[in-house]
Amino acid sequence: MKLFSYFRSSASYRVRIALNLKGLSYELIPVHLLKEGGEQFKPHYRKLNADALVPTLQLDSGDALTQSLALIEYLEETYPFPALLPTNPTDRAWVRSIALSIACDIHPIDNLRVLRYLQNEMGVSEDDKNRWYRHWVEQGLASVERVLAHDARVGRFCFGDTPGFADCVLIPQVANGQRMQCDLSGMPTILRINEACLKLPAFVDASPAHQPDAE
Repeated sequence: MKLFSYFRSSASYRVRIALNLKGLSYELIPVHLLKEGGEQFKPHYRKLNADALVPTLQLDSGDALTQSLALIEYLEETYPFPALLPTNPTDRAWVRSIALSIACDIHPIDNLRVLRYLQNEMGVSEDDKNRWYRHWVEQGLASVERVLAHDARVGRFCFGDTPGFADCVLIPQVANGQRMQCDLSGMPTILRINEACLKLPAFVDASPAHQPDAE
């Protein structure tokens, strides 16, 4: 397998964690989202990913899969052990809801192309762009915190004492929030889970600082 990834991309980070938790080997191919106007727009990459986004997982068959949560679901279905989702359907839906809260409600409005549009097309200042970012991340993660803080299914990790699907999505968002100086001080459950995850090699090795294209 080949994973087309950008070191700071939280969506790519999610899939790197999942691959590591599954113990799967893969070739990482960096796609720089800023150099030369963005390598994701190059014709050869757009043949793999029509949306010009990362990540893309190219299988040994040549098939190219996109969208980080779909990639993690594919890995879960194809390599079921160790499992990233619980066995009970209600619990599986609950875990997915945590992941989707982040991937659908927080991440899209703070993605690079949205921030670029705010600044380049709407004339938003650098300070106001960063204020926009921090507002939506803080508000979104505060909602996740409320869910995690009051549910008995939460253990050392988002679900129980084994890292899984929701952790793959939460930890990259926390990393981006910290990098952008978001105020996460009122989110003790999230910070506790983040600390537990970052003690595991699967998460450490997937982190932006440990990628070959890190800057």
